Amino acid sequence: MTVKAQKTDGYSAKDIKVLKGLEAVRQRPAMYIGSTDKKGLHHLINEVVDNSIDEAVAGYCNLIKVKLLKTNECVVEDNGRGIPVDIVPSEGKSALEVVLTVLHSGAKFSNKVYKISGGLHGVGISVVNALSEYLIAEVHRDGYVWTQKYERGVPVSTVQRKGKTNRTGTIITFKPDSQIFKNINFDHEYVLERLEELAYLNPFITIEFSDESTGVNRVLNYPQGISDFVQNIVSHNSFNKLYDVQYVKNVYGDVVVEIAFVHTDSDVEIYKSFANNINTVDGGTHLTAFRNSFTRLVNNFAIESIKEKDVSLSGDDIRQSMVYIVSVKVPNPQFEGQTKSRLVSNEVKNAIENTVMNDIKRIFDSNKDIIDIILQKSLIAYKARVAAKRARQLVIAKSKTDILYTVAGKLADCISKDISKREIYIVEGDSAGGSAKNARDRNTQAVLPLKGKIINVEKSNIEKILQNNEIRAIIAALGCGIDYEDKKVDISKLRYSKVVIATDADVDGYHIRTLLLTFFYRFMRSLIYHGNLYLAHSPLYRIITNNKSIYVYTNKELEKETRNLTKYRVQRFKGLGEMNPEQLWETIMNPKTRILKRVSLDDAEKAEKIINILMGIDVEERKKIILQNAVSISINDLDL
Repeated sequence: MTVKAQKTDGYSAKDIKVLKGLEAVRQRPAMYIGSTDKKGLHHLINEVVDNSIDEAVAGYCNLIKVKLLKTNECVVEDNGRGIPVDIVPSEGKSALEVVLTVLHSGAKFSNKVYKISGGLHGVGISVVNALSEYLIAEVHRDGYVWTQKYERGVPVSTVQRKGKTNRTGTIITFKPDSQIFKNINFDHEYVLERLEELAYLNPFITIEFSDESTGVNRVLNYPQGISDFVQNIVSHNSFNKLYDVQYVKNVYGDVVVEIAFVHTDSDVEIYKSFANNINTVDGGTHLTAFRNSFTRLVNNFAIESIKEKDVSLSGDDIRQSMVYIVSVKVPNPQFEGQTKSRLVSNEVKNAIENTVMNDIKRIFDSNKDIIDIILQKSLIAYKARVAAKRARQLVIAKSKTDILYTVAGKLADCISKDISKREIYIVEGDSAGGSAKNARDRNTQAVLPLKGKIINVEKSNIEKILQNNEIRAIIAALGCGIDYEDKKVDISKLRYSKVVIATDADVDGYHIRTLLLTFFYRFMRSLIYHGNLYLAHSPLYRIITNNKSIYVYTNKELEKETRNLTKYRVQRFKGLGEMNPEQLWETIMNPKTRILKRVSLDDAEKAEKIINILMGIDVEERKKIILQNAVSISINDLDL
């Protein structure tokens, strides 16, 4: 039997589209700024500010001003040399216009101008230009003021000389394009967080920030650099230092290394890593090199000081109560992706190891009290880890048969064997569980009802966590294991493509949701990374009018929907258990009408901070966060 290839008509050279200029950026913005949500929006500011920071690192700038206007514009000003305005011979255009309109252009490809730079690809400022409704560049240079305006990346004027000036620097004013971003309102706290990082990392600069909408004004300058950064983290978390913050700086070849660290009376490890002022939230070679070499150094001292036999301190033992920052500046750094969340440059490894094994070793040699404190803390952590492992092995051995029995009576599994179609709803209470079991599509939807609130894993040890019946039921139902010690979630064994948390739309429901999210974040984070974890959006009200039901999710929506109705009745849902199977199906289970929010980790560092606040011991800070965010959830934040 001969099988002939099927012909496809209409595909020829005329169908090949070549995107010119900045068209590619506008068509695929996520390739350049990561996303078009809140994080991507604020990435625009980062790109502009990073150019000013590069001027500062090069030694030509010590003041940066960032202003958010009521008109959703952002103004970034520096007192650097100013972007050149003379003609680039190869392009026949002003250098200013080339930098702002041509991808992969700029001075960062040459070590002559910027030996150290956060920008790699020469796309930063041109991408901002492409994704802005308009951008105005004002350059003070060579005794004159030069300006040019762009709309969506296209020049609408030539580079014009406006007048004389006795200063130098660049002022970039831009307004994000609402055709690209759903929301173009800047969040001053989001902006300030990044600016504070930059001020800590570059103690020789002052950053002035202002927000017209909120009236917030800040002047950021930290003369002690990352030592001040570590101190701020310690103070913010109400920790007590066990010794003074230690700081080392080393220049190894072309690589500059800075490390600041301290141990506290807590049991929490907090760290940040940076490369060329970029916050590498996913770490990389610099962070790994520091951890490995610091562990090796402390163990070298442990051999001489700890008299107990067979003690081998792990990195976790040593860093359990440590707050530290690792910052490197390196020519031509290599990152993963345009958003630069992970450093992969191998040349920093030797520089870090040299700094630890020489400079930090000298600190320990000359300050025996410091290394003694670290060893004492590490030994306590080591003994606790060993004891916990033994106890855990006993608990797990006892639980192996118990877990399956526990889940058997609760889980209503689905029929399909196709993992891509299988989904499980985790609901609170037998009442909601009963309705969900009757409402579901038995072929593809499983239901696991939980009895009340699960244990707060943020305040409990692993033995107590594994003894909790509800957590054991979740672990057994999902089948992929959990993360602890050397064991990791095996995502290939996950029995469902979607794990949906469905709780009541009230305070208790949000509390249960937070407890579940904390559990998944701590012990099944792979589900979040792979996009398997979802939140069901439960309605607050049902409007009955003309034999039709309208479900609404907020008081504001209720007011809007009933504004023009004359005859209607409103039903307030106190919980999922009060909804009948038909209502549950219509609102949270029918794939055609339900609203699910995929849980993501766009900013793992911020998630870590919020989890610590929400589920930790600081009650006042938790109240503050809850009150600030209780009414801020918008339907626009949800993924269908």
